[in-house]
Amino acid sequence: MSTLIGESFVGDGANAAHTNVVLGRKGGPVETAWATALATPSAGHVPFMAVMRPSVPVKPLTLFVNKAAVDGELHERATWGSAQAGLAQGVADAVADGVIPAEDTDDLLIIAAVWVNPAVHDLDESFRNQRTAAYQALRAAVEGKPTADDVLEAAKQGVTNPFYTPSDEQLAASTPQA
Repeated sequence: MSTLIGESFVGDGANAAHTNVVLGRKGGPVETAWATALATPSAGHVPFMAVMRPSVPVKPLTLFVNKAAVDGELHERATWGSAQAGLAQGVADAVADGVIPAEDTDDLLIIAAVWVNPAVHDLDESFRNQRTAAYQALRAAVEGKPTADDVLEAAKQGVTNPFYTPSDEQLAASTPQA
């Protein structure tokens, strides 16, 4: 297995989950990145291991890296609580479903960059969305999704994301000239 990368966005509004995962073997570049991230927190960004419950880290060992600096009590509870629990459960779901072979879990590491909106207001919805996003991101990584054809098909429909969708005029005006 080489380094695998996956992404998923689930839900909408302030309780949506956007998760990027990097999956790789111990002894390789993912382990170096994993250990470096754990050892080098920055203001508002403190990577930590996702746990199923205290003292029971999920396998493969999974590093939760928050994309948004924690901002207020509810955002902290969502980041360290519901989103972290959703990530751990999504990883466990992927192992239970065979997306990640159970026999490989001690040899693998996951880095998960997780978006939790500072405006989050529903911890249960945050958990559900993160659980699904983690699972889907790992499945995408293992399956090599999206393919180049998937990306080209999406490009025909036009780029969009929850924060910005350019108009047809903007797409046309910004097309690179050969």
